Amino acid sequence: MTDSERSVESTPVTRKGGGSAATRGRTTIADGVVEKIAGMAARDVVGVHAMGSGLSRTFGAVRDRVPGGGGAKASVTRGVKAEVGEVQTALDLEIVVDYGVSIGDVAGAVRENVIAAVERMTGLEVVEVNIAVSDVKLPDEEEEEPESRLQ
Repeated sequence: MTDSERSVESTPVTRKGGGSAATRGRTTIADGVVEKIAGMAARDVVGVHAMGSGLSRTFGAVRDRVPGGGGAKASVTRGVKAEVGEVQTALDLEIVVDYGVSIGDVAGAVRENVIAAVERMTGLEVVEVNIAVSDVKLPDEEEEEPESRLQ
């Protein structure tokens, strides 16, 4: 290896302000950002039928259909509450599971998926994910908010 090749492998360049550019300043992450990430990750788990309580899903279905009602964000974060600190976050999720699945297995899978997604995307440490199962979706049960009734 020549001297010019060795210099390329040296430590990262520091600039006049001291330290690397990545350490100059602070990054804050809003609660809503963590709630969206957690909501998407929880919905990806097989056995999760819906997020939120029956009442919040009904109000959310109406809000989703009202122009300017904030439907997209509300539907993703429905059933998710995050408390975000500087380096840690805690989450509360409310889910509806499909009939026949192991609630313990689904809750465990939701926890794993949510923790992995939030920590990977935000760099925050997830200290807890509390899960409340508010309902079980039966196979022959109709959806609470059929399209025809709400239009």
